[in-house]
Amino acid sequence: MIDQIPTDPFHGVTLEMILTKLVEEYGWEKLGRLIDIRCFNNNPDIKSSLKFLRRTPWARNKVEELYLIYKIEASE
Repeated sequence: MIDQIPTDPFHGVTLEMILTKLVEEYGWEKLGRLIDIRCFNNNPDIKSSLKFLRRTPWARNKVEELYLIYKIEASE
Protein backbone atom coordinates (compact mmCIF):
# COMPACT_ATOMS: atom_id res chain seq x y z
CA MET A 1 0.00 0.00 0.00
CA ILE A 2 1.29 3.43 -0.92
CA ASP A 3 1.24 6.08 1.80
CA GLN A 4 -0.61 9.14 0.63
CA ILE A 5 0.42 12.65 1.53
CA PRO A 6 -2.59 14.66 2.67
CA THR A 7 -3.45 17.50 0.29
CA ASP A 8 -5.58 19.32 2.85
CA PRO A 9 -3.49 22.27 4.10
CA PHE A 10 -5.40 22.15 7.39
CA HIS A 11 -4.73 18.45 8.05
CA GLY A 12 -3.65 18.13 11.68
CA VAL A 13 -3.99 21.87 12.32
CA THR A 14 -6.61 23.13 14.75
CA LEU A 15 -8.34 26.48 14.63
CA GLU A 16 -6.59 27.36 17.88
CA MET A 17 -3.21 26.61 16.31
CA ILE A 18 -4.08 28.77 13.29
CA LEU A 19 -5.24 31.71 15.38
CA THR A 20 -2.27 31.48 17.74
CA LYS A 21 0.17 31.48 14.83
CA LEU A 22 -1.53 34.48 13.20
CA VAL A 23 -1.47 36.43 16.47
CA GLU A 24 2.23 35.61 16.91
CA GLU A 25 2.98 36.70 13.36
CA TYR A 26 0.81 39.81 13.02
CA GLY A 27 -0.32 40.76 16.53
CA TRP A 28 -3.93 41.59 17.43
CA GLU A 29 -3.81 45.13 16.05
CA LYS A 30 -2.69 44.15 12.55
CA LEU A 31 -4.90 41.06 12.58
CA GLY A 32 -7.85 43.33 13.36
CA ARG A 33 -6.96 45.51 10.38
CA LEU A 34 -6.55 42.53 8.05
CA ILE A 35 -9.79 40.90 9.22
CA ASP A 36 -12.13 43.54 10.57
CA ILE A 37 -14.13 41.68 13.20
CA ARG A 38 -14.92 42.91 16.67
CA CYS A 39 -13.32 40.01 18.54
CA PHE A 40 -9.94 41.03 17.06
CA ASN A 41 -10.36 44.75 17.70
CA ASN A 42 -12.08 45.06 21.10
CA ASN A 43 -10.37 43.35 24.05
CA PRO A 44 -9.08 40.45 21.94
CA ASP A 45 -8.13 37.10 23.38
CA ILE A 46 -7.77 33.61 21.99
CA LYS A 47 -10.66 32.04 23.92
CA SER A 48 -13.36 34.54 22.95
CA SER A 49 -12.10 34.74 19.37
CA LEU A 50 -12.21 30.95 19.01
CA LYS A 51 -15.77 30.91 20.35
CA PHE A 52 -16.82 33.50 17.76
CA LEU A 53 -14.95 31.86 14.87
CA ARG A 54 -16.44 28.43 15.60
CA ARG A 55 -19.96 29.89 15.38
CA THR A 56 -19.35 32.19 12.41
CA PRO A 57 -18.36 30.39 9.19
CA TRP A 58 -17.62 33.53 7.12
CA ALA A 59 -15.19 34.82 9.78
CA ARG A 60 -13.52 31.43 10.12
CA ASN A 61 -13.07 31.31 6.34
CA LYS A 62 -11.33 34.69 6.41
CA VAL A 63 -8.96 33.49 9.15
CA GLU A 64 -8.21 30.29 7.24
CA GLU A 65 -7.56 32.26 4.04
CA LEU A 66 -5.13 34.54 5.86
CA TYR A 67 -3.40 31.49 7.34
CA LEU A 68 -2.92 30.03 3.85
CA ILE A 69 -1.44 33.32 2.65
CA TYR A 70 0.87 33.34 5.68
CA LYS A 71 1.99 29.75 4.96
CA ILE A 72 2.71 30.56 1.31
CA GLU A 73 4.70 33.68 2.21
CA ALA A 74 6.60 31.84 4.94
CA SER A 75 7.65 29.09 2.53
CA GLU A 76 9.09 31.52 -0.04
